[in-house]
Amino acid sequence: MNLYTRTGDDGSTQLSDGSRVRKDDPRLIALGTLDELNAHVGLAAVACTDASLLEQLRQVQRELFGIGSLLAQPSGESPVGITHEEIQRLEGWIDDSQARLPSLDRFILPGESELGARLHVARTICRRAERAVIAMAMLNRVPQLVIVYLNRLADLLFSWARLGDHLAGRQDVPWQGQ
Repeated sequence: MNLYTRTGDDGSTQLSDGSRVRKDDPRLIALGTLDELNAHVGLAAVACTDASLLEQLRQVQRELFGIGSLLAQPSGESPVGITHEEIQRLEGWIDDSQARLPSLDRFILPGESELGARLHVARTICRRAERAVIAMAMLNRVPQLVIVYLNRLADLLFSWARLGDHLAGRQDVPWQGQ
């Protein structure tokens, strides 16, 4: 099988049901942003030396593929989905990482370590993915839990970014705003 098909040369792409849409369709923008997020979570994973955090990052990557699979279905129906349990697990991971960190009462500058910086980039892409999925939901059926998952994941990525800095022996650098 060739990697190239030439079928997208006209600016369209094929969905899982065989239908074609323009590459700037809100569904494709959401899917592309989720793919970018997944790649950046992977980029963070290669800088991670904490075994537990690494496994959590890999779990998030698997779930992002599942969300992409779900959103790629024009019918909005898929055997893959996000559950309340997955949301609760993300919240538990947030609580666990926050328990390992000093409290925070101000904005901080992102990126005091390589892992922290990569996770902050993933966080910003996650927020963009969340916005893209919300835009997609204006035209297509999107389960509400997908939006909740992405919202919670962005919070988790922020907490993990701080944890990455902490594991590297780095302190939060507060923003000295006016």
